[in-house]
Amino acid sequence: MATRKKKETAAPAKVTKAAALRTKDVAGLEAEIKDLQKAHFGLRMQKATQQLSNTSTLRVTRRDIARAKTILAQKQQETQAAK
Repeated sequence: MATRKKKETAAPAKVTKAAALRTKDVAGLEAEIKDLQKAHFGLRMQKATQQLSNTSTLRVTRRDIARAKTILAQKQQETQAAK
């Protein structure tokens, strides 16, 4: 019996969102969070008016906001510990 080879699915070689956020300073992270919250609000309004075709973008932006807030909290905690 012939064995099948599994297809290897290669993930795209790109910098993760978290790694990109870690390079920003506190002010940059706060601006990023504000931008993401505005984008999320716009998506919610589109969903409410039946204009949003891809509702999974709501989840993606919500998780991006959480990721940015987590990294911001970590950076603030590092500065507190350094004092």
